[in-house]
Amino acid sequence: MESVDHNQGTSTTVISSELEETLTDPGLSKLGRFRKAIGIELKILLRIAAPACITHLLNNVISTSTQVFCGHLGNLELAASSLGNNGIQILAFGLMLGMGSAVETICGQAYGAQNYEMLGIYMQRSTILLMATAIPLTLIYIFSKPILLLMHEKKQVASASALFVYGLIPQIFAYAANFPIQKFLQAQSIIYPSAFISAGALPFHILFTWLCLYKFGWGLLGASLVLSFSWWIIVVPQFFYVVLSKRCNKTWNGFSIMAFSGLWDFFKLSISSAVMLCLECWYFQILVLIAGLLPNPEVSLASLAICTTIVGWQFMISAGFNAAASVRVSNELGAGHPKSTAFAVFTVTSTSFIVALIFAIVVFANRHTISYTFTGGKAVATAFSDLTPLLAASIVLNGVQPVLSGVAVGCGWQTFVAYVNVGCYYLVGVPLGVLLAFKFNHGAKGIWSGMMGGTAMQTLILLWVTCRTNWDKEVEKAKKRMDKWNDKMEL
Repeated sequence: MESVDHNQGTSTTVISSELEETLTDPGLSKLGRFRKAIGIELKILLRIAAPACITHLLNNVISTSTQVFCGHLGNLELAASSLGNNGIQILAFGLMLGMGSAVETICGQAYGAQNYEMLGIYMQRSTILLMATAIPLTLIYIFSKPILLLMHEKKQVASASALFVYGLIPQIFAYAANFPIQKFLQAQSIIYPSAFISAGALPFHILFTWLCLYKFGWGLLGASLVLSFSWWIIVVPQFFYVVLSKRCNKTWNGFSIMAFSGLWDFFKLSISSAVMLCLECWYFQILVLIAGLLPNPEVSLASLAICTTIVGWQFMISAGFNAAASVRVSNELGAGHPKSTAFAVFTVTSTSFIVALIFAIVVFANRHTISYTFTGGKAVATAFSDLTPLLAASIVLNGVQPVLSGVAVGCGWQTFVAYVNVGCYYLVGVPLGVLLAFKFNHGAKGIWSGMMGGTAMQTLILLWVTCRTNWDKEVEKAKKRMDKWNDKMEL
């Protein structure tokens, strides 16, 4: 396998061609083709997925560590930071990540088709749209307290959560800058720089959060401001890497006025991507908000907060495989390799499932001790232990579902998946969770069971669609998409 340097586009193309040639080699038996192809694909997959997992995991640890620090101040602070982080903040995260995912489809397929000069233009267009979107989101953050009260959250919890959310406003604009840059690099299989930057930001974040809470006594507002600052520590070095690195000299040609052209068409694609991913992110947000309506909401919210945090850790690993699936599928479709695309889908899905299964076993085995990492409350620990079997099953499901979503992004199926998400999550999952929690008095277990039902249904539908996909037709669709988005004549 060739080393990756500033001629990375040529290297990736050679490896991709080698995989397609192996899968179509009549001189090899089926088993021989499989053995050779799995070796090639695993090298490509791990080169993308491993640093992507590290990047997502470190970014999640930055947010999670804030909750851990706040949780040791008391159950109210844990509930407030959880509701702010997993309730309000995920609104912006889901929308920004979703809109930024349009860059995954377009840049990934353009890179596979070797239209390198267009990637920087697409990244700039996405950044402009996301920065504009950040402005109305800021208003939602400002009015978070009355919004939470309108949803019948307890006044004490709503006030504390709103205070935490005010400090997250700068984070919205960090998201708007980060996701287009991250997807731009990801489309070129440039993942390690983001991982190193996140690794460098984490110790600074932990140190500043500790100082803010335990030395300066700045409370929830100070903790969230440090969290926002840490995200900007991630964004700025990534941007300078794009500008200064030789590895991006084919795909970044500086700022261009062309970034302001074709914004409407790019906006429509971004909205399709956003709707797909937002419906997934907001699904968990709604469940957290519903938990606030249960009897003894502090314990319910705290136990669910620990569960969602652990799922978040595992999801960051699956998100690495999600990124790998998106990159591999979009690159191979853009390069016109249908068999390589299908094989990449099989490899990344199987690998992610195995990793998730191992993670679920570890969590279940430590179900009586994990909660004390977040809080010393015995009531919360007992509630969490009761939820652990459902949590383990969710972890296994989440080993497959995000990967299939990555395949959908790589193919450009965002609109279809949005419809699937509406049906599975909001017509099945949420009503089922409410019914089990309030009608049958299963509390937090009922909410989580409803969530699992919706996720399982969505996963099965995506699995069925993926298995029945004609990859030759998807290659043709990718070619037509590149013809539509190729602005070489304007250049």
